Amino acid sequence: MTLLTIDNLEKHYGGVHAVAGVSFSVAIGERVALIGPNGAGKTTCFNMIGGQIRPDGGRVLLAGEDITGAPSRALFRKGVGRTFQIATTFGSMTVRENVQLALLSHAHRALGCLSDATDAAAEEARALLAAVGLESQAARPCDQLAYGDVKRLELAMALANAPRLLLMDEPTAGMAPRERHDLMTLVSDICAQSDLSVLFTEHDMDVVFGHADRIVVLDRGRLVAQGSQEEVRVDPEVKRIYLGESA
Repeated sequence: MTLLTIDNLEKHYGGVHAVAGVSFSVAIGERVALIGPNGAGKTTCFNMIGGQIRPDGGRVLLAGEDITGAPSRALFRKGVGRTFQIATTFGSMTVRENVQLALLSHAHRALGCLSDATDAAAEEARALLAAVGLESQAARPCDQLAYGDVKRLELAMALANAPRLLLMDEPTAGMAPRERHDLMTLVSDICAQSDLSVLFTEHDMDVVFGHADRIVVLDRGRLVAQGSQEEVRVDPEVKRIYLGESA
């Protein structure tokens, strides 16, 4: 069953077609990688889906609902989570307090001061930290975490609104090879347990072919291939423009 539908999405900057008529879908519980060489339009496409950029044409549908151009805060309320290429947390707060803050935001509750986070949503925060393997570091200030753990914390915060769809912008950027696969294996396990759908951009082809159910390939703003790992791996156009192989 389809959760996310991208229908003929367009974005122009003057005479430049950054994204030109791109269409694809993401099923419930599916992990889809959006890839392409530099300048392919994947970041623009991703940001139109996530509400950072308004499309010039086409539609974005979430479970059949038209969310085209909706701002990020509205998408958050509709069950769309987001992680970013450069992870951002509150360094002076503890790991647990960062997750509690995300939980309170989802519940439409505000913190009067940082100390209010000590007890609020504590059990939910503990469960999320356990899910991403950070329960033992709950009391540690975020600015003392290794970068791989910061990425895990960002994932826990993104899961705080129990999203149906998780958008991950280069989730393994800046991580060591082993950490990259550990993080994406964790994401895959969460998908399997909760029917969470994931759309992610990624430059590391080992990560893409190791963890995506389907792959969507862009080049110069246009969709040039989509399909299973096997279909994309042998596609002559993909070999030519992205993998550096002759057709």
